[in-house]
Amino acid sequence: MRENGYAEVLLKKALELTRRLDAKALVIIGIKLKKPLKVSVPILLVGKEVDNHNSLKTLPLPLSLGTKNLVNLASSFMIAEGMIEEGEIFIYVTPSTLGIRKAKKTVEVKDEFFSQIEHVFQEVLELAIELSLEGREGKPVGTIFVIGDTKNVMKYSHQMAPNPFKGYKINILDKESKEIIKEFAFLDGAFVISKSGRVLCAGRYLDIDFKRVSVNIPSGLGSRHLAAAGISKVTKAIAITVSESGIVRVFKDGKIIFEYNPRLH
Repeated sequence: MRENGYAEVLLKKALELTRRLDAKALVIIGIKLKKPLKVSVPILLVGKEVDNHNSLKTLPLPLSLGTKNLVNLASSFMIAEGMIEEGEIFIYVTPSTLGIRKAKKTVEVKDEFFSQIEHVFQEVLELAIELSLEGREGKPVGTIFVIGDTKNVMKYSHQMAPNPFKGYKINILDKESKEIIKEFAFLDGAFVISKSGRVLCAGRYLDIDFKRVSVNIPSGLGSRHLAAAGISKVTKAIAITVSESGIVRVFKDGKIIFEYNPRLH
């Protein structure tokens, strides 16, 4: 049986379980629906390329996060959206797995994270996760991606080294661009990416005066995280950091709204 055949069987079983166990929600991960589902509970579709049926709730996250983390994020999202109460049962299904979970906030994620999910953000987050897992030439790499509000980001930063992207139209939404971006992840400083996905520069030093700017991050985090928090505080940009230990963090308004270590899952 082909994989999509398994998905159809598992989806049918998920619907049966939802009814039999009186589950309060159904989470469908990475499966494209061919027709509307007949179920009385809220349905959440998870994945970057999910098709929305009858205005179902969607959570367009990269599947590279892995089932465990996608389920945890779906749980947090449904609680935040009022789709389910903490402690209630929900069913989740992927093209190869089926499971039962109690709704619980288990991922370090703030409600603001979910409102940032759009195509450019998805691609940068996925790239950050790939860098965490792969590094560069097999070695750990740390970097910063700053997305959006580029006019102000450029105002609060300066170039540390010649900009390798100057004069080129490299866009994060083009799949082949990811390998190009990875090649420059070794540069000190940040990548600056426009809201449309164009990579404006790499090796950008973020100039934040912390005597005037107050940010809310845990003690022990280094200058990379401080800079990311600072630029997200003084501009409307979102910053994503990859630490050499593999932790991916998302910053908005000077605070961490998402924290995840792909190497642990």
